[in-house]
Amino acid sequence: MNLKKISQLILVTLLVGTTYAQTNDSITKNLTEELEQIVTAGPIVGFSVAIVNEEGTRYENGFGFADKKADQKYTANTLQNIGSISKTFIGVALLKAQELGKLNLDDNINDYLPFQVVHPKFKNTPITIRQLASHTSGIKDPAEYESKGYILKEAENGTAKVNGNFLPPTEMMSLGDYLEAILSEDGKWYKKKTFSKYQPGGMFNYSNIGAGLAALVLEQATGEPFPAFTQKYIFDPLQMTSSGWSFNTIDVSMHSKLYADSETELAFYELVNYPDGGLITSAHDLAKYLSEIIKGNAGNGTMLSADSYKDLFIPQLTDENHKDRSDKEYNDEYNMGVFMGMSSKGQIGHTGSDPSVVTFMFFDEKTKTGKLVLINTELDKKGIEEFIAIWRSLIANEDKF
Repeated sequence: MNLKKISQLILVTLLVGTTYAQTNDSITKNLTEELEQIVTAGPIVGFSVAIVNEEGTRYENGFGFADKKADQKYTANTLQNIGSISKTFIGVALLKAQELGKLNLDDNINDYLPFQVVHPKFKNTPITIRQLASHTSGIKDPAEYESKGYILKEAENGTAKVNGNFLPPTEMMSLGDYLEAILSEDGKWYKKKTFSKYQPGGMFNYSNIGAGLAALVLEQATGEPFPAFTQKYIFDPLQMTSSGWSFNTIDVSMHSKLYADSETELAFYELVNYPDGGLITSAHDLAKYLSEIIKGNAGNGTMLSADSYKDLFIPQLTDENHKDRSDKEYNDEYNMGVFMGMSSKGQIGHTGSDPSVVTFMFFDEKTKTGKLVLINTELDKKGIEEFIAIWRSLIANEDKF
């Protein structure tokens, strides 16, 4: 889910130009034309974007195709999975559970789990929920994260490409069973090397497995399935009516095809460790969430209490937690709140990637303006260049609305 290959390449210089007196209609028209030109010239099949602030969505649109063969356009309401932006929903859910008195972020995770998770090199040092949420638990992603974590939606997929690590639907298992197999000493895939040489609370190590474990802790603490909890406390309050954690909870007819390249469809897949990257949503729905997060950062949010929003954005990391701390504009690993990435330049949000999925979502802490992009195509070198052009276009226009 970690988008290092693109976040390292993205051009981070703000585009500064002459300020013109423009109406919202003309700004919208110009941005739309600019993005249409970008998608026409490049290999990305389809994408959607949104620009938001505290007042709500200022611009949203889709470009290219959700289904190229069927000539179905990609719109702001087109659905796709969004990769690791999903982790920010784990963070919000954990803070809501803390508000409800169901857990505390500094609790030992073994106070809740149905199996024990112990760092083999530091058996007397407990792993806390907060450490999972800041990627300092010492848990790494083992090979099984890739080899056992992607499950085909359908057994037969016609001409669509099936990646070598995509397993048949019969291999699907529960989140709890999957994590127990990897992290419990009695688990069939357990290895000591799944844990780093650093003690819990020490070195930052981005962990998708750790994120899934945080969601499992929440389930055990609240007695509610993670999808039901997020539906009740996030999707419903924000009227994110098209979003869900699995194909059976969304309108599949609105879901984009995924593309291994500009001409090759990728077979639909699901994630066993779904909380870390499996949220299916649209730019339209995600923009509502981003606007609420911005309001929360400004002290005006309604989804969480003011104290919970403060916790969401408290930086958890220092130089001591990093081997090599990048200060790039949109590096979401420079610092962490509660699964909320923070760059050194005041950009807050998260990136995401999965097979044939690329996503970015950030807001500027000073201007309280945010932007997002969802892409349905695996990015090669030209695709990365196109992504950069899209992102730069949003940067150049985000403060005009």
